[in-house]
Amino acid sequence: MNRVEVNAGEVPLPAWAEGVHRYSLKVLEALGKDNWDLSVLLCNDAYIQSLNAQYRHKDEATDVLSFELGAVIEEGGETRYAAGDIVISLETMEKNARYFQTTGDEELRRLLIHGILHLNGMDHETNNKTEPMLELQEKMLTRLAGEAMTPPKAAS
Repeated sequence: MNRVEVNAGEVPLPAWAEGVHRYSLKVLEALGKDNWDLSVLLCNDAYIQSLNAQYRHKDEATDVLSFELGAVIEEGGETRYAAGDIVISLETMEKNARYFQTTGDEELRRLLIHGILHLNGMDHETNNKTEPMLELQEKMLTRLAGEAMTPPKAAS
């Protein structure tokens, strides 16, 4: 059984945070992962900018950061995989949704998939949609399209 913890930093925990939890579990299931533990932190631009500056030496806000732990843990006679942490800026997510003319829900689902794929060891050199990781991200987004979370307003 997979476990996902959802928290908020520098922003209130949204009422729809349970949807983030459920959707993350669906993504892990679709990837065939079992006994994974990960956390999702929803935050603002200032918070993610400080993390991006500290860990990636880029003093700017971004939409999503993944911090892979990748530790195997024995717990109560079972082997668990501590995958790591995903940090998502709700402010940048909303900006992206408007820019790409999509809903906040779809953009948040895309960022969750993106973060989980990074925790699964995937990476991309560019943001070109032909990158294998980004192709898989979009395939998974389509596959799990019926799993809405109801995050912030749609793009206009």
